[in-house]
Amino acid sequence: MAKEKLFKGGEFLITDALPEEIFTPEDFTNEHRLIGKSAEEFALGEIDPRREELEELNPELIKTLLRKAGDLGFLSADIPEIYGGSELDHISTVLVTERLTRGISGFDISFGVQTGIGSLPIVFFGSPDQKAKYLEKLCAGEMIGAFGLTEPEHGSDALTAETTAVLSDDGKYYILNGQKQFITNAGFADLFLTYAQVDGTKFTAFIVENAWDGVSVDEEEKKMGVHGSSTRSVIYTDVKVPVENVLGEIGRGHVVALNTLNIGRYKLGPGTVGGAKLLIAEGVKYAKNRVQFGRPISDFGLIKHKIAEMVIKTYVTESMVYRTAGLLDMALEGIDPTKEDAGKKTGEALRRYALECSINKNFGSEMLDYVADECVQIMGGYGYIMDNKVESAYRDSRINRIWEGTNEINRLLIVDMLMKAAMKGELRFLEAVKKVTEELMSYRPAMGEEEGILEREQKMVGNSKKMGLLAAGAATQKYMDKLANEQEVVALIADMIIEIFAMESALLRTLKKIQKDGEEKSKIHTAATQVYINDSFPRVDLMARQVFAAISEGEELRTQLMGVKKFARFTPANTIVLRRAIADSIISAGRYDLTKT
Repeated sequence: MAKEKLFKGGEFLITDALPEEIFTPEDFTNEHRLIGKSAEEFALGEIDPRREELEELNPELIKTLLRKAGDLGFLSADIPEIYGGSELDHISTVLVTERLTRGISGFDISFGVQTGIGSLPIVFFGSPDQKAKYLEKLCAGEMIGAFGLTEPEHGSDALTAETTAVLSDDGKYYILNGQKQFITNAGFADLFLTYAQVDGTKFTAFIVENAWDGVSVDEEEKKMGVHGSSTRSVIYTDVKVPVENVLGEIGRGHVVALNTLNIGRYKLGPGTVGGAKLLIAEGVKYAKNRVQFGRPISDFGLIKHKIAEMVIKTYVTESMVYRTAGLLDMALEGIDPTKEDAGKKTGEALRRYALECSINKNFGSEMLDYVADECVQIMGGYGYIMDNKVESAYRDSRINRIWEGTNEINRLLIVDMLMKAAMKGELRFLEAVKKVTEELMSYRPAMGEEEGILEREQKMVGNSKKMGLLAAGAATQKYMDKLANEQEVVALIADMIIEIFAMESALLRTLKKIQKDGEEKSKIHTAATQVYINDSFPRVDLMARQVFAAISEGEELRTQLMGVKKFARFTPANTIVLRRAIADSIISAGRYDLTKT
């Protein structure tokens, strides 16, 4: 049986993976399916019936539901058994997150923090004593966690925090002073994983208990969306933090914070997939029942286009999320959580896939915004009226592009991670650029039509990589170590990288599905892949041209554009008929469910 391959972070840009080398949702084991079903049953039985109660902040109900989720092991999927956890693989943790997501901010967000940034810093970087003291209570929902990084004057630039920690004269405590802002779960958290400067310059992570003297929280923030979640400032006034509650090493808080955010970004992906699937079901249900001009509006072409596009974007995101989960499973395999070096090894493993984590965060958050917006449009005036799932989802989804690092910051990080990996020799990026440049000299576009299933799309993905490498390579050569200062160019390169990972993830998933189940049972997967690549390919071409136009002029620019033109030729697919087929399938089923297609 073929096995997935552990590719290096960012390697997809320079290496063509085989379908059998990545994990896809069609590869779920029976155990995965049972875990997913169990999570979905909990959501339908415990969370959905309390939707109205959770529309506004209801701390006691949230804590009750979290404890129930803890009893079933849903809070402890990432936590080793030795510390009271379920110790599931990353595929399972993604499934749990996706299936528990019900578009109910009161629970969804609190659960996300509890199982992500509110506990994982201890899981990954805590000492054995810290893990023994706190993890079992976090697993059970007896303690609620929160992540305190942002400050009033420090958001994206969080590592320059002004909160201070001064060692007491007796060496037993750090005296913590400062304020954290926009902290999720703050209104009822028992534990704050927070950050402060030791001796003014040593950015350090701490575990702070809410019950300690000097810890206080401000009033609840009034927010545009996610009304059921708690968001407050946390204030530290001469808080005595025992030295044994330093998380990780003094001056190495950035390792804890950034790697925690990497996982937070990656975990946001399955949440957006779960949310999108719910919205698709709502949109389809309304479209089938809403009659205009004597017909259900689901019969009309422009409504079918919207439904198909929502499904395609969700399919692509789902493909990326589970591909990344498979990589993280392999990367973290074999690390002993009881060893003192577990945090260091974990941090190094997570760092290597920061690029993929940022891609998942960006693509998923923008996908969900799109789906929510189009659902409102399908429902028309009814979609704009409060107290329905679609209206609240429209407001709630907007925050995803801001937290866990804004999408702008994540775009910069994607290119930064790529360049760092190249400079360290972890990724043969410059060699790949040189190879494509040499290939360009003798490259002649094929004039014939491809015959094989998705053969054209495979060539388009390959050529997208070549265009991306040419543009990124030219920009790197132009600006060298000053590239980061050219943010518009960096963002274009990041968007090309995102599109390439998206296209290839969908393509490999579909090819693997065809290998397993045949072409007939893979028609909708194939159609979704064809449409997405057909639409994304010219976007990559345009972005490459924009990069060249920004860095060159005259004869040099004309030469570069002629080179890109060689790789950019393609024959468009009939996306109208493909979208209609996708929409008809989903309208018939009444929901997104391609695993049974």
